[in-house]
Amino acid sequence: MAYTDRVKQILSWYPSESPGVLTNLARMMNTGTLAGTGKFVILPVDQGFEHGPARSFQPNPAGYDPDYHAQLAIDSGCNAYAAPLGFLEAVAGKFCGEIPLILKVNNSDTLAKVDQPISALTSTVKDAVRLGCVAIGYTIYPGSGARNQQYQDLRDLIAEAKAAGLPTVLWAYPRGALSKDGETAIDVVAYAAQISAQLGAHVIKVKPPKDFIEQAEAKKVFEKYNIPTKTMADRVRHVVQSAFNGKRIVIFSGGEAKETATLLEEIKGIRDGGGFGSIMGRNAFQRPHAESVKLLKDVMNVFKG
Repeated sequence: MAYTDRVKQILSWYPSESPGVLTNLARMMNTGTLAGTGKFVILPVDQGFEHGPARSFQPNPAGYDPDYHAQLAIDSGCNAYAAPLGFLEAVAGKFCGEIPLILKVNNSDTLAKVDQPISALTSTVKDAVRLGCVAIGYTIYPGSGARNQQYQDLRDLIAEAKAAGLPTVLWAYPRGALSKDGETAIDVVAYAAQISAQLGAHVIKVKPPKDFIEQAEAKKVFEKYNIPTKTMADRVRHVVQSAFNGKRIVIFSGGEAKETATLLEEIKGIRDGGGFGSIMGRNAFQRPHAESVKLLKDVMNVFKG
């Protein structure tokens, strides 16, 4: 399809990138129900690795099969499907060209307690190229004592991915030297978005922020300048502003399973605050197939406005 003015505008925010990186960003923006709008709904399925198979797939046992998730992304009209190496190796040859793929190149599990949150590198940029992916995905944990290693590894991966013409989708989940509420506090989520943009991420994934401020010094600034935080739209607006004044693509996770009405209300707040979309895993694939497809399409309709 021809590029819309909105797609051209978003691509113009990345003037240092190669044609390969820009083409792959455009492939995501020109795929699925939201093609041409500059909005995203991506299906991520790394939960089997991150949380274990029973917790992830038993609510909808069809999800034990890697084919199920790729087909769900296609049936619902998602912009892309993101997963670790094993799931993508199982489906890339069967669904080649039908759905843009994002290789999640680092992962962690819940079997061991670690002093500082950090994920292991579980695949490579070469794997992403071999599988025909449009991007790599990576998780950082701002606030972790291991964050510097994560940032350094990420910079090397971004450089290698750019050389191969691949953009980077960055999961930015603050953890470590933070309270539980602080992990999704508005000041912390906005800070994570800024760090992600500074590190060179093309697409930034954060959690929907809460009306809570973790850092005492940040709270002084929020109060002095009356930065609005009461509604989800207010908070999303500040997070998007923090990613280069809205010139980086910021999408928001669906998080733990929620009732449909609650989830859609949250999505409306993300839309109204200028968020670029949603990356929704458990809230989608843990439902029966028809219900999952309907939910994802309803989310897309919200982002269409």
